[in-house]
Amino acid sequence: MVSGFKKEDFGVTIMTCEFPPDIYGGAGVHVDYLSRSLAKIVGVEVRCFGKDRPGPEGVEVKAYEPWDLMEEVDDRRFAKALSPLSVSLAMMKEPITSDVVHCHTWYTFMAGFYAKKLYGQPLVTTIHSLEPLRPWKEEQLGNAYRLSRWMEQTGVEASDRVIAVSKEMKKDILKCYDIDEEKVRVIHNGIDLDEYRRVESDIVRHEYGIWEDYILFVGRMSRQKGIFHLLDVVPNLPENVQIVLCAGAPDTLEIEREVVRAASKWPNVRLIREMVPKNKVIELYSHARVFCCPSVYEPFGIINLEAMACETPVVASAVGGITEVVVDGETGFLVEPGQSGELASALCKLLGDEELARSMGKAGRQRVEHFFSWDSIARQTVDLYKELVTTA
Repeated sequence: MVSGFKKEDFGVTIMTCEFPPDIYGGAGVHVDYLSRSLAKIVGVEVRCFGKDRPGPEGVEVKAYEPWDLMEEVDDRRFAKALSPLSVSLAMMKEPITSDVVHCHTWYTFMAGFYAKKLYGQPLVTTIHSLEPLRPWKEEQLGNAYRLSRWMEQTGVEASDRVIAVSKEMKKDILKCYDIDEEKVRVIHNGIDLDEYRRVESDIVRHEYGIWEDYILFVGRMSRQKGIFHLLDVVPNLPENVQIVLCAGAPDTLEIEREVVRAASKWPNVRLIREMVPKNKVIELYSHARVFCCPSVYEPFGIINLEAMACETPVVASAVGGITEVVVDGETGFLVEPGQSGELASALCKLLGDEELARSMGKAGRQRVEHFFSWDSIARQTVDLYKELVTTA
């Protein structure tokens, strides 16, 4: 047991949009692993969006769908903010009897706000990204972007504790919202070290028609993820190296069309327009020459941890929490976001030096093992819960 708690006498209600099998981003991955690790220590209830589904061992799952009326909203972009609001209300149908409510992403922050007001439990929110720092979402939500920002602000400023997934994220939270600094704590994302490790099997590459030498990108089709910056440098990369884009869950149909159009220009670009299953992604990480994360905004960037755990060197943008994960010159290279010349140079340096790439990959695995296990993240999170309950 951790921090003096016994599992049977302490509980947390986690509220999340994403939960297995409905995962499309880093926040969903975080909640999946955190809830399972927490369940070894305390009682865990998860309230999530979608249809009922079984939970992992020790986790009780309750699922909620948006109101049918949301289908009748004239502007479908508005529904992208109004539907989460309706789910937040639905999450209040049943009493909350746990000791702490812990919400992830703005989609559930109003549910946490309601829970605190109705049931009196302390509220913890984890910030995986900040709405004010993602202005491109106005393209996705229209004027409803104002509503998503308001919901995030309301939840954050009502929180008893706010978890930032990186030191840079903490700075951004304090700039964007009116909350005391002592309430904001940094607890990094983690990774399952047994699951994410290099594998020797090389079947998936043939399944998707991927060449022997390839650069790997994994992420949503989003301007945030810098996918267009990677496509811009294709002419500066060796023609015998394939650029593999595992890019599902487009932010908008327009962005998807842009990505498809840009990728189709080059014979050495392989676009996989789906969320590739975890076991297959691990195999692709394991055999990539380089993993590339060209994001323009990334509060943490769990995909870099995944690649490093599979002993693959990383070339990533020097933004947000990435700088706390990737060590420049040791586990890969950091470049300024949007700088095509720097990005191409770093990629070519690793492609041209197999020994350097191999040593950086080994160093990446060592770093992940030392700093980013989920059991460590769960222990830190329970300590934060304990602090709230004992001071209430």
